[in-house]
Amino acid sequence: MTAPLRLACIDSEAPPLFHLADPVAGRRGYEPAIGELVAAELGRPLEWVYLPWAEMIPAVRRGDADAVLCGQGVTEARAALVDFTRPYAVFHESVLVRRGEPVHSAADLRGRRVAAIEGSTNMALAETFEEAVTVAFGGGSEDVFGDMLQALRTGAVDAVVDDDVVFVPLGDHPDFDLAFTVRTGNRWAIGTAKERPELRAELDGALDRITADGRLAKAWTRWLSGLEYPFDGGAER
Repeated sequence: MTAPLRLACIDSEAPPLFHLADPVAGRRGYEPAIGELVAAELGRPLEWVYLPWAEMIPAVRRGDADAVLCGQGVTEARAALVDFTRPYAVFHESVLVRRGEPVHSAADLRGRRVAAIEGSTNMALAETFEEAVTVAFGGGSEDVFGDMLQALRTGAVDAVVDDDVVFVPLGDHPDFDLAFTVRTGNRWAIGTAKERPELRAELDGALDRITADGRLAKAWTRWLSGLEYPFDGGAER
């Protein structure tokens, strides 16, 4: 029997990236679609390993999951722990505030409390906002994104920095405004243990093929139609 491809991710509601796992429909969203395409290309059944955010990379390094496919922007810190495939997405970063707040640029965040996930590309961006007070949210939570939104809603923080894709469903939300976007071009990829270069090569090959023949673009159009597709002819723009 062919061994399943075991991919680590959180089980959370973060459309259009992913919805909570459904016992009948399974996982839905852009990243689950990529996982399904890659597993099918490799001829392996797909199995999701649900973990808190902070435990995903350690699980891959221990061998408790084959790879992490879950919001992993490629950073130097993460690349020191796992090897990354070619990107399956490129996103920019946005700042969310409470509706009506007069925030339109980084300068408007002086003295304000700005939340982001600890150790993330989003926190790295928040730390460049002059005189902003950064507030780190740990990845040990079952729903760190939901925690940040709740903190913003209650006034515990004044802004949240995250990748533009996660704010797509909040465009018309009565509580929030999208203040501005910084075109950082964060590459998202699948992370594998450094001791498994053959697996990374297999995943890279699968991603190459589904990008070249348009299957990745089709998944992007279905789930992320409001965002610019970042690949052209199989190459990153």
